[in-house]
Amino acid sequence: MISFFEASLAQLSIHRVGNKLQDEFYVLSEAPVPKLDETLNKLLMQYFLSPYEKVNERYRLHHSSGDLNLNEVYHFVSAIFEQPENFHQNSEQLAKYLYDVSNHPKIKSGELYVALFKDLQLDGELLDAIGIFKSETKETYLKVYPEQSGFGLSYEQEAINISKLDKGCLIFNTEKEQGYQVAVIDQTNRNTEAVYWKDDFLKLKIRNDNYNQTQQVLGVYKSFVTNKLDSEFEVSKADKIDLLNKSINYFKEKEQFDLEEFSKEVIGNEQGIASFLDYKKSFEEEFETPVDDSFAISDAAVKKQSRVYKSILKLDKNFHVYIHGRKELVEKGFDDDKGMNFYKLYFKEEA
Repeated sequence: MISFFEASLAQLSIHRVGNKLQDEFYVLSEAPVPKLDETLNKLLMQYFLSPYEKVNERYRLHHSSGDLNLNEVYHFVSAIFEQPENFHQNSEQLAKYLYDVSNHPKIKSGELYVALFKDLQLDGELLDAIGIFKSETKETYLKVYPEQSGFGLSYEQEAINISKLDKGCLIFNTEKEQGYQVAVIDQTNRNTEAVYWKDDFLKLKIRNDNYNQTQQVLGVYKSFVTNKLDSEFEVSKADKIDLLNKSINYFKEKEQFDLEEFSKEVIGNEQGIASFLDYKKSFEEEFETPVDDSFAISDAAVKKQSRVYKSILKLDKNFHVYIHGRKELVEKGFDDDKGMNFYKLYFKEEA
């Protein structure tokens, strides 16, 4: 969990980064932003940090060669942590590097903010952190002000909505040898051109903590049920929903995940278990991401994944049946006279 009740903004530099392919350039400020008044400081803290209160995923900076020092962001961030007096010079290098990787024609130009925070709370520990944020979306705001005869109206164009952070990351000064702990926001351009922020600029790798382990297993299992089972077994949609419900219930009821226990309690079929284990192994090899056989379950990850686990059985365009459990109360059949499939539902009371 990330909170900023005790945090302070120690240093801030602002630059502008254009799109190289559009013949735009970068503009570097000559010095960091002077000391801010209390109101502006609070607004910036809200703009930069409030989106992270609901961010649970953690990443690490990495480099494909295995040498972290070849990751440019890691290099400049480490220099700031080691010598804060050189903060502005390294913020300029970060802006130049972001410009170098902004090589997709749809990448938007915008202001780059590099900030040094003191006493940001990460999972109960107070840490220094470096924030790198980019504002790309501008909006128009109306201003209403009193006049002698009533009220007047004006507007301001190309303004920034402090409730909408476009792109950002917080890099916490902990676990340096593994690539720090990193939290990321990317609200705009979630298509192919957006990979430059996470992949090309930051070069992130998922951090293998309980949250990500829980989310990963649930994601792999959901993909197995929805995409893989049909190719090996005859499984009805109702059966698939039942398998998904069982998995979510397992994670809600248990504190610790155990692969063997999960396979027996949720899948319960030797052929199905073997197929799932093969699917899990293929996932690990394809994405070079190990999926642990045992770990503490993260309630936050279960809550998030529950939202994308569908329990709706759609029948033509006439009916949607919500199945939350007890598959034995749903019976499928075929009516020869009508030449149509049917489902029979058993219940005690009608709500």
